[in-house]
Amino acid sequence: MRIKEVTLRHLQMKLKFPFTTSFGTFQDRDFILLEGKDENGNSGWGESVAFHSPWYSEETMKTNWHMLEDYLIPALLNQEITHQDEVSEVFSNIRKNNMAKSTIEGAVWDLYSQEKGVSLASALGGKKSKIEVGISIGIQDTASDLLRIIEKHVQEGYKRMKVKIKPGWDVDVMREVRKEFPDVPLMADANSAYTLEDIDTLKALDEFDLMMIEQPLASDDIIDHAKLQEAISTPVCLDESIHSYEDARKAIELGSCGIINIKIGRVGGLSESKRIHDLCESHHIPVWCGGMLESGIGRAHNVALTTLSNFIMPGDTAASSRYWEKDIITPEVTVEDGYITVPDKPGIGYEPDLEAIESFTIEKKTYK
Repeated sequence: MRIKEVTLRHLQMKLKFPFTTSFGTFQDRDFILLEGKDENGNSGWGESVAFHSPWYSEETMKTNWHMLEDYLIPALLNQEITHQDEVSEVFSNIRKNNMAKSTIEGAVWDLYSQEKGVSLASALGGKKSKIEVGISIGIQDTASDLLRIIEKHVQEGYKRMKVKIKPGWDVDVMREVRKEFPDVPLMADANSAYTLEDIDTLKALDEFDLMMIEQPLASDDIIDHAKLQEAISTPVCLDESIHSYEDARKAIELGSCGIINIKIGRVGGLSESKRIHDLCESHHIPVWCGGMLESGIGRAHNVALTTLSNFIMPGDTAASSRYWEKDIITPEVTVEDGYITVPDKPGIGYEPDLEAIESFTIEKKTYK
């Protein structure tokens, strides 16, 4: 297979509701959509999950565009590819920039599975026909607002609630949630908002029988997380600290976590995601798939990845309607009683809605 043409699009989609974490509030989601065409004219699609500003990581939408335009696309155009895992080898001399790499690698995986006549899930080795999904809930104005939102999603059948926390919005809030919902699977996501000086606060969360506390300490740390995990009974889940197979290997060896969140963009693509999944499975470390407010294209890749066997915890891949008035795929991703049915069509399994894509496009450029 050869990639003969690549089109980058800058899309802007308005979220149905503002989404607030410890590092900022989002209302509009700007992102890059990449379409790669092979010599037969087939299109494969990938999505950059980098944000407009460097809150979550050092990568941004603009740096991803630069990396794709000036380095990654020229490196891959017209290169013979016999297997999608070769993409990471082509990019091996380019350090980091994982979200940019993942954007074009996702399109190659889509094309590869189409050419093989199998779903992306099958191409990855996934076996599930349905996946469990949870919901991620941002920081709210009041605890009452949070409880009302949780109640709505419990009624919708979501299998797990993830609540964003930060200093001052943590123990008391989780106590209110547990009082109202004593049996709901519940986790807390700190987005690196704490340090070891907050260990008493983090220990206090043990009383709420949480599935995990996600990335409580610094985004580049695995040492202090090991100290924290030894001190608390709640499993620590690492997110921002894991950018590669090697990061995961070292974190497991140090005892820095009991769970790992695999985000395709953060680790550089589906091939590296699968390697991390296999490593964690061999060490009995459960994994789950986190969300980055993706459109339907990125969401489709998440669905496919989650069909692998060690994704035994509900991910963040909620229904399209949770975030968008209109998504850019048909059919949209839907959730029924907390499950997404995995599409079995070749490729990502959903059709890109070209009319919707064009309506959200701010800028477009094609490379041959």
